Amino acid sequence: MTEYFSDDGEPSGTAGRPALAVLRGSGLGDVAVVVTRYFGGTLLGTGGLVKAYTESTQMVVNVVGRGRRVATYVSMLAIPYNLLEQIRLMVTRNNGEVLGEDFAGDITMTLQFPIARFDAFQSELRDLSAGRLKAEVIETREVVLASNE
Repeated sequence: MTEYFSDDGEPSGTAGRPALAVLRGSGLGDVAVVVTRYFGGTLLGTGGLVKAYTESTQMVVNVVGRGRRVATYVSMLAIPYNLLEQIRLMVTRNNGEVLGEDFAGDITMTLQFPIARFDAFQSELRDLSAGRLKAEVIETREVVLASNE
């Protein structure tokens, strides 16, 4: 874990440290926060500055979208045209995503699935095609998926 903060011209400990404390308690990772304060003529004092930077960071943490890291397989699959819609539905049902489709003699699909759902997709694909079709894993990657929390 790497952490960094800066008070950037504010009195020591009144800006970066309070913002970092909010981030540490938020449960978020892989995050950066920048708070810009415009001087409006009123001196806040150290307590007021700490409060301002803390509340600003809390407001951001409360509204920021959340995501979760998921290990995925990227796979390729060549299919006949008559199975396209059925396979698109299977992909969706198994929490997959169609990354690309190339239309030629057959359709070559590039698909992405959470690793935990790939075997279920392969099983449905076998059943649909009487064992003739199989998706080939070409890459393993980690992606951030939006969370509904």
